[in-house]
Amino acid sequence: MSAIITAFSYCSYYNKDIIFCVLKACLGLLLPSRRKDLRGEVVLITGGGRGIGRHLGKEFAKHGAKKLILWGRTERCLMETCEEISLTTGAECHYFLCDVANREEVYKQAKVVREKVGDVTILVNNAAVVHGKSLMASDDDALMKTQHINTLGQFWTTKAFLPRMLELCHGHVVCINSILSLSSIPGAIDYCTSKASSLAFMESLTLGLLDCPGVGCTTVLPFHTNTDMFQGMRVRFPQLFPPLNPELVALRTVDAVRTNTPFIYLPWTMHALVILKSFLPQAALEEIQRFSGCYTCMDTFKGRT
Repeated sequence: MSAIITAFSYCSYYNKDIIFCVLKACLGLLLPSRRKDLRGEVVLITGGGRGIGRHLGKEFAKHGAKKLILWGRTERCLMETCEEISLTTGAECHYFLCDVANREEVYKQAKVVREKVGDVTILVNNAAVVHGKSLMASDDDALMKTQHINTLGQFWTTKAFLPRMLELCHGHVVCINSILSLSSIPGAIDYCTSKASSLAFMESLTLGLLDCPGVGCTTVLPFHTNTDMFQGMRVRFPQLFPPLNPELVALRTVDAVRTNTPFIYLPWTMHALVILKSFLPQAALEEIQRFSGCYTCMDTFKGRT
């Protein structure tokens, strides 16, 4: 009997907390959230030479980040982006060649960054690739490359920089994910699998840091974004489901960091997709995919891997 009373007491206590959090979230939709100042922050962006990463660098610089660090595999892109950010915003910008799929290289370059630039306080895991083929048409090495960059790379970068954030009680880990982590499509099995793993990683990390004051996480799940990586991808109704601009994704990402928002879906209508998947039968979901063109959207893919 005492065990039942104790359990009931715990339920009553946590129910109050749950109700409070729901009311607080609803209130946040009506009132403007308090945004933290990014001045003094040292931001490192993987895949920072082009695409969304390039615009993230500009957006963080625009909001006063003290130093920006770009990681990537193509020096020309990194150098051009770094120069553009420095010239247009006046921010201090550095770049380093680093393949996040290579664990030892990540740890080595992380040490170089700490020595030459300083402690990273905002880590943006943005680097990603897509092979863009079915399972049976995919090369084994290409499949492994996607998993190593899109998923395991986050393990190595986070392990490299999170410990110092925890010591300082100040930091933020950001993941540029994809709505495909929740709703996969044919022809991108490598990418969808890697992004689903990446989402699980961030969900676990976000919960694990709940009791770590000053350190937060943000996961961004955008719809198809208009970058070279997914060039050629076509949906059936582009007027109804237009691709996102990378500038918008960057803007919303930085705003989510400033408001300490754990998860954001872009556009907001992607919430409906999550809800539909929770109760519609699989056959109905398959028909929606066929009707919307998601079933064949990768047939014209010719993006960058």
